[in-house]
Amino acid sequence: MLIEIKGVQFVNKGAELMLHAILQQLNLHFPHAEICLAHNVNSPYKKRASIGAYQKINLRKNIVDLNRLFYFVPAFIRRYFKNRFGIVTEADVDVILDASGFGYGDQWSDLIMQQVACEVTRMKGLDKKYIFMPQSLGPFTRPKNKKYAQQAFANASLVFARETPSYEHVIALLDNTQHVHQSPDFTNLLEPTFFDEYKRFDDYIIIVPNSKMLSKKNKDKWWRDNYTLTLISLANKAVKLGEKVVILNHSGIDDAALCIEIADNVTKPIEIIEPEDAIRVKALISFGKLVISSRFHGCVSALSQAIPCIATGWSHKYQELFSEYEVASLLLVSGESIDEIEQRLEKYLQQLTDKKLELKKHAVLYKQHSNEMWQKVVDEIK
Repeated sequence: MLIEIKGVQFVNKGAELMLHAILQQLNLHFPHAEICLAHNVNSPYKKRASIGAYQKINLRKNIVDLNRLFYFVPAFIRRYFKNRFGIVTEADVDVILDASGFGYGDQWSDLIMQQVACEVTRMKGLDKKYIFMPQSLGPFTRPKNKKYAQQAFANASLVFARETPSYEHVIALLDNTQHVHQSPDFTNLLEPTFFDEYKRFDDYIIIVPNSKMLSKKNKDKWWRDNYTLTLISLANKAVKLGEKVVILNHSGIDDAALCIEIADNVTKPIEIIEPEDAIRVKALISFGKLVISSRFHGCVSALSQAIPCIATGWSHKYQELFSEYEVASLLLVSGESIDEIEQRLEKYLQQLTDKKLELKKHAVLYKQHSNEMWQKVVDEIK
């Protein structure tokens, strides 16, 4: 069985974390399954090869999709390319696990939804499985986007929405919703490996910036104008309180300049750490006393390990995550003064023990939900 893992990459550590979480479960439930990854700019050949993935050719440009042509290539020729060069095609794939995270909705081009709708429909017609792993979905209000979203989700084997609004966006499109479920982010099951190199950050406040807070994708202008100053103020307040602080670059070059700008404006020199892979990111977060994060999977990695997390967010997925863990008060809102935000930090540092106890209960519950999700995936594939 050949399984394609779609929507993951190696630069954004959240996307890489989803990749490793899937690999962990596949090794547990389907130890003899093979995997493949399609090429993209953030998923270079050496990285794909390092996890034993076959290289999937994707012949698609805009609305032109030539992947269907591979089904006319004789199987013995496809086997030759697979065994000799490690190259596979859609015709070789039995299951697609789509872990795009937040890739389908009105925030993105209609073309993206059109492409995936055609792929899902083709897979179903050939009795193959296309499964949308837990992710944020929607809204779908533009006519074309809505049409292709309906086609994609209707023909998928399973659809897992990560939060209630996403679930509602999907079921509003469909007549039959038996294959649609709500399930939390599944990286909560991925246990971090212990790395001695990060032990020195034990009891640190870890700041995880996100350049998307400054982009037009963030519709909140107040945050675009005040985000950098907010993180600088929180870092300086933590230093003033005698706390040890480190900046974690969660997404490589995308966040590098922002990390540097924050560090340069803190009254005391602080390190910027850029772990080489997602496993190390989660391992570093596990040592944190408190996390201040604007990266979604930075938040998940903290909360799922019962580490209090103050956060800012640029989409509904953040509000839903913090509501699930019943710590909505830890999510900063636009318009708060610097004094109010700094007072919040001081208050939460005084409540750490209680917050950790509350988070542990929720972490256990959502890991249970993720295990139930995986059981549905396993049953569907089998």
